[in-house]
Amino acid sequence: MLSKIGYPTVRPAFSFVTAASSGVRAFSAAADTKVVLPRDSNQALGIGKFAVEFLDGKIGGDIDPAVYRRVEMFHTDSVMCGISALAMHTNAPTLLRSEALEEYRDPRGAKVFGSSEKVKAEKAIAANSSAVREWDSNGTVFGYNAGNPKHQAGEFGHNDFYPVVVAAAQKTGEVDGKKALKAMILVDEIRGRLCEVFSLKTYKIDHVVHGAIASAAVYGALMGATPEQIEAAIGMFVVHYIPWRGIRAGKQLSDSKGASAAISTEAAILCMQRAMNGFMGPRDVFRNPEAIFRYFEPQQDGQCPFDIELSHSGSDFAVMGMHFKLGLYEHQSAGALQGMIDLLM
Repeated sequence: MLSKIGYPTVRPAFSFVTAASSGVRAFSAAADTKVVLPRDSNQALGIGKFAVEFLDGKIGGDIDPAVYRRVEMFHTDSVMCGISALAMHTNAPTLLRSEALEEYRDPRGAKVFGSSEKVKAEKAIAANSSAVREWDSNGTVFGYNAGNPKHQAGEFGHNDFYPVVVAAAQKTGEVDGKKALKAMILVDEIRGRLCEVFSLKTYKIDHVVHGAIASAAVYGALMGATPEQIEAAIGMFVVHYIPWRGIRAGKQLSDSKGASAAISTEAAILCMQRAMNGFMGPRDVFRNPEAIFRYFEPQQDGQCPFDIELSHSGSDFAVMGMHFKLGLYEHQSAGALQGMIDLLM
């Protein structure tokens, strides 16, 4: 019988409400430029609503031009990293690109780097995300919000997820350059703010989980998904596809390490596609006592361990705090290198 119950296929009218205006806490305005998803609300649905409204232009109409310039720089950098990895015939990017072109052609899909042929969107995303990550030289966020002591969990992550936006743009043909940049800002915002409130590495979970959640939300919003469908996709990913840090244990350099973001994002996009086709993943997954967030950080009151703050206007976006790598070095060395540059300057 449950299979006969579906999510709405047409986006319903909705708006963010303050805690005082609703009997159930859902969304509250932290300031004119931010939205808070409180720990006692359905944050998966909140992320879905935020993504849809942000990309539909109902919020986010006053983003500082510096933010657009910043994400454009990071996107350009990531593309150069990816093209370089393919030019040097690195293993995982080359393999995933070939796999997509040879086995997953789709005239309604998206493109891998260096080809005009279209393939399944999730396969293009996997190939391109693997390529941009291969050198470990694209941007890094450190999950530290200096202005909020409760948002300093210190999870790191990288901007491996821009291919999600490009794939959606190529698949729909309805996303112009500015909207694509706005969607990239959103991917980094959701991912970066989750990094501030939940440390995956503390529990031996790979950091790409936050980026995969962001990818599902942004891809769904660009493809016309409802907030409920995005909620379903996030729930599906979290309960079915959590990657462990065993992929990078010890000194081994397996392909799984560099392709972790690619493989997890491929799964997240499949979750989003299935949710849009009617698959009902677990709802309200951030408050689910047997999903990762409350399992590793139990809450006696039954709520999520954290609030989520998301910027929609101004300049205080997560991407503005992301570290731009100057070369091939481990990101933990960034502070020492910056200190040396400051001394020399």
